[in-house]
Amino acid sequence: MSKNKNRIFVVDDEKDIASVCHMILEDAGFEVDMFTDPIVALTNFKSNYYDLAILDIKMPNMDGFELYQKIKELDDKVKICFLTASEMFYELFRSKEYSSIDSDLFIHKPIGNKDLVQKVNKLIVS
Repeated sequence: MSKNKNRIFVVDDEKDIASVCHMILEDAGFEVDMFTDPIVALTNFKSNYYDLAILDIKMPNMDGFELYQKIKELDDKVKICFLTASEMFYELFRSKEYSSIDSDLFIHKPIGNKDLVQKVNKLIVS
């Protein structure tokens, strides 16, 4: 394991999507931890370890916004972006207390492999 690899934390309750993200990002040279259950993900989150967390918005038991808040309590430095297939959730998010968060922090599903890697690289260096 290289210390120079950027570490990505991926949480999506759709196993296929989470697995594809994991595979694409790992193939691009990232170190990836993937979870399909937000509660299990939270219990396995390592503070001051990840460079970026990619969270699905619509998940059972805990949505991506709740997970975002809990992760930020554990590690206020980790960058976070959201996966969404729905403009409705994006608008809901932007109208609530999170309206100050940059709209570039949303990845709209579906996204191409190359676009995902470019977006992640851009988020990590910003």
